[in-house]
Amino acid sequence: MKIKEGFILRKICGEYVVSGEGTANVNFSKLISLNATAAFLFEQFKDREFVAEDLAKALVGNYEVSLETALADSEKLLAKWREAGMLE
Repeated sequence: MKIKEGFILRKICGEYVVSGEGTANVNFSKLISLNATAAFLFEQFKDREFVAEDLAKALVGNYEVSLETALADSEKLLAKWREAGMLE
């Protein structure tokens, strides 16, 4: 899977938000709020193909977390991104 082109991560007033740019992604009524960890993953994988295991490995490499916990968290995050229409 991949993050759809046109989604941009911004830091606004200390908060990370993703918004869609371009006519295909624009929905001004909805900004997607991310915590620092989700923003880290967005930045790491915004321009390439990935699966949940890739996100989990990135988490294990940067945080003190087990692979099992990281994988469960990655799958939850991807479900939210899918629901928000961010993935292709």
